[in-house]
Amino acid sequence: MIVILKQDALDTDIAALKASLQAQSLCAQEIILADTRVLGLTGHDDRLSEDMLLCFPCVERIAHTREPYTLAGRGLHPDDSVFEIAGRKIGGGTFAVIAGPCSVESEAQLLSIAREVEAAGAAFLRGGAFKPRTSPYAFPGLGLEGLSLLKAARQETGLPIVTEIMSSEYLDAFAEDVDVIQIGTRNMQNFPLLRAVGSLKKPVLLKRGLSSTLEELLMAAEYVITGGSSQVILCERGIRTFEPGTRSTLDLSAVPILKRKSHLPVVVDPSHATGDWRLVESMALAATAAGCDGLIIEVHNDPKAALCDGSQSITPKGFAQLMDKAQRIRNALFSTPGGMP
Repeated sequence: MIVILKQDALDTDIAALKASLQAQSLCAQEIILADTRVLGLTGHDDRLSEDMLLCFPCVERIAHTREPYTLAGRGLHPDDSVFEIAGRKIGGGTFAVIAGPCSVESEAQLLSIAREVEAAGAAFLRGGAFKPRTSPYAFPGLGLEGLSLLKAARQETGLPIVTEIMSSEYLDAFAEDVDVIQIGTRNMQNFPLLRAVGSLKKPVLLKRGLSSTLEELLMAAEYVITGGSSQVILCERGIRTFEPGTRSTLDLSAVPILKRKSHLPVVVDPSHATGDWRLVESMALAATAAGCDGLIIEVHNDPKAALCDGSQSITPKGFAQLMDKAQRIRNALFSTPGGMP
């Protein structure tokens, strides 16, 4: 059960409501969802009387949802969410592309790529400072030095930065320096980390796990939102199947399904899904046609020399061509009356 509070509710009235619920062995967690304050109730709330709750002057209405992802779903939030992040928007018809190298390797490498993707129309700069690697011998990223280089690239280009956190050890650094905190596929169900990142109240890019269902992805988003951040961006990045032709299988049906079930923006990562630069453009364009709110594209100025995932990185020239084609697809499909946003 969700209790929607009045916008002008007094803190004293809310405290009285919480005390009453606690007396009935119920836990009431206050959450800010967009401009709405709500209380999420956990416990045996079937014993509650709605009339009793509505007697409290701070209560606007009571909501029941059938889905377990109450805050990530459309039951309480029927309209698409639009997030403005450091002057850039994503969601609700605004198509935003996140681009940059898989890993931050050097200042010269990052600044060169940042300038070129910004010139081609990217809205955000991605780059891994901390890299989760299957092999302990692979390049693990530059760590805090990488964060410093991302900040320098943001200073020069104006692009907000997106980078992955792997441990709550670095929460303070990410809270101060990062515009969008990425939760990678391996940590999608690291529930303590999800709550901790949510508590920073910063935008979060949440990648789907390799073997996770869409409901599990939405429940992971619910953890972030209940932690304190309502600005969650969902990312389809391919799932593990029996097909060895690509690194993962890109599930494009996830885009319309998530858009139907959730108000949160949905982006697609064809780079990690395919693992092959020759497939990135076609899958990016297919995702665009499917109605996603944005893309995440790995771009490197010298893919053969990349320290991480060069095989799936396209060049800045290829990225500029992809951006032009994606825009033409959106103009053709979504700029007419009745078209999707």
